[in-house]
Amino acid sequence: EEQGLLGSRGYVKHHFADPATMELKPEHDKLSAYFNIDNGTGKIRGIYMQENEKVRDIFRDWFKPFNDLGAGTLTISTTGGTDHGSFDAVGLPGFQFIQDPIEYSTRTHHTNMDTYDHLIAEDLQQISTIVASFVYNAAMRDEKLPRKELPKPRGNNQRGF
Repeated sequence: EEQGLLGSRGYVKHHFADPATMELKPEHDKLSAYFNIDNGTGKIRGIYMQENEKVRDIFRDWFKPFNDLGAGTLTISTTGGTDHGSFDAVGLPGFQFIQDPIEYSTRTHHTNMDTYDHLIAEDLQQISTIVASFVYNAAMRDEKLPRKELPKPRGNNQRGF
C-alpha cells in the first residue's frame, strides 16, 4: 500500500481478476471478504460499507458486542487509498474500518515517526478483537458476504484501482 497499492493490485490481478478485462479467476468465487486496517493506532469506530447496502444488517449484528467499546458506525460511503480498494475494484467485498485518527494525519502517516512507540496498546487490543471477530464471523457464515454488482471492465485505464 505504501507504494501506490502496487502489492494489492498485483495480488488481486494474479489471484482474482484483472480490472481491465474483468475476467474472473476461480479464486474470485472463493473469497468472502477482505477487511483492512490502515490508519495507525486509533480504535475502530465503525466500517465503510463501500456502497454495499447488503452488508448493513450483517455488520450491525457483528458490531453489537462491541458497541460498549465505541464501535458500531456503519457508513454506506466509500473510502480510498488503502488495499481494500483493489479488492473492491474487481467486485470483491473489501472493507476499511473507521478509526480514531490518533496523530495519523499530523505526525505518523508516511513519516519516520510511523513507529511502534506511537502505538497505543489499548487501541491495538480493541482493534485486534474486533477484526478477529469480523474475520471469524465471515469465515463461519454458510454463505459468502453479499457482493455488489460486478464492475465493468476498465480497459487499460487503471484509475481508481
